[in-house]
Amino acid sequence: MATSIELKQIKKAYGDVAVIHGVDLTIDPGEFTVFVGPSGCGKSTLLRMIAGLEPITGGDLLIDGQRMNDVPAARRGIAMVFQSYALYPHMNVYQNLAFGLETAKMPKAEIELRVQRAAEILKIEPLLKRKPKQLSGGQRQRVAIGRAIVREPKIFLFDEPLSNLDAELRVAMRVEIAKLHNDLGNTMIYVTHDQVEAMTMADKIVVLRSGIIEQAGAPLELYNNPRNLFVAGFIGSPKMNFLNASVEGTSLKASGTEIALGRDVSGAKTLGIRPEHITLTEGSGVKFADVRVDLVENLGGQTVLYATTSDGQSLTIVLEGQRSVELGSMVSAYLDPAKAHVFDAEGTAIR
Repeated sequence: MATSIELKQIKKAYGDVAVIHGVDLTIDPGEFTVFVGPSGCGKSTLLRMIAGLEPITGGDLLIDGQRMNDVPAARRGIAMVFQSYALYPHMNVYQNLAFGLETAKMPKAEIELRVQRAAEILKIEPLLKRKPKQLSGGQRQRVAIGRAIVREPKIFLFDEPLSNLDAELRVAMRVEIAKLHNDLGNTMIYVTHDQVEAMTMADKIVVLRSGIIEQAGAPLELYNNPRNLFVAGFIGSPKMNFLNASVEGTSLKASGTEIALGRDVSGAKTLGIRPEHITLTEGSGVKFADVRVDLVENLGGQTVLYATTSDGQSLTIVLEGQRSVELGSMVSAYLDPAKAHVFDAEGTAIR
């Protein structure tokens, strides 16, 4: 049975320096939760407190309803996978997987059963007799994950496990970890600064900044309804465009153009538009700017334009397919009012 986790006003301070400021969060049984945010936001610190590797300064950590603040890491039913593989170089893969179980005095037959099961799940059976130096980066990361699987924990914690891999391997391992979650059904918490990983893997994304939760919810909830400018700019790739705006009667004015969004825009100071929600096709939406094309990236399946509005603001446009757009040309940009985002002077979304 999967495990629930609850954080109640969790705080962390190093002396007089507070780094986590009263976090409240519920992680449901079997949920894949991703902590995401910029460097220094507190995501790894929060993970380490859940693991028992950092003492909790204030608040309560509950696992399946039981307070765990003072319970040693080894008794929390948690296995952690780090950015560093930390494999024993003198041991082969089988020995690396079995070592922790042998240290715990587990019967040999049970150890063999668990190692073989983990190897099957991760498809590393042919590698069991190899030493770490004979493995690729992706294979080493599989072994590191296998070392967690053999412990049969209630909760898996991942601390930026794919950071050392190249782009192609990152995508492949991302898929493998998502499949692993589907197969095992365990509660998992995954820390990353890569919002693409967060969007593609998570049941729930928790966006952190400066030790507080800015927003938590399903990936598409955060994408479609960001609570503020920070979340809007962090979720989505390329990031959302932000244009200075003001209110003219019942309309929004941005880049010298009045835009009727069909809803209340009182107090609006910023217009947000995702690059993929902008078109160059007349009649496909509301015209909001004439822009100069400064750079064109032809990616095959998409064409990305980097442009400048008439009042000097930057705009990124993502067009589907292969488009022929000349550098330095002027084009008209259109948006669907229903997909526009509006923010007030404090950066809070105006619904």
